[in-house]
Amino acid sequence: MKKLALALSVGAASLLSVGALTVPTAVQAQPVITIQTPPPPPRYERVPPPRRGYVWAPGHYEWRGGRHVWIGGGWVRARPGYAYRPPEWRQDGGRWVYNSGRWDRDGDGVPNRYDRRPNNPYRN
Repeated sequence: MKKLALALSVGAASLLSVGALTVPTAVQAQPVITIQTPPPPPRYERVPPPRRGYVWAPGHYEWRGGRHVWIGGGWVRARPGYAYRPPEWRQDGGRWVYNSGRWDRDGDGVPNRYDRRPNNPYRN
């Protein structure tokens, strides 16, 4: 009986430690992904009817395991006062750089953590 209790407690502790490492938080750092291979053309996705309080995050390609992997779209809870910017690949000097989806407060496309004046009402 003691062996079973010990095995269960060790198993539970290991599951909790793994869960603690993989639980997403709102302030996780997003690694910059730069590759030489361009992403394939986006796949067609049927966008479902609007849902109150949610924003549609379109499907996109991510770089996983040395190849492009399609991630299907889904609903993201809306944040009042913010605009959702979907994930995108941009070409920069012959390389492809991945920008993950993010929320932008002033609509200029620059993430607020990099924007010197994120709430400038006179910005174009």
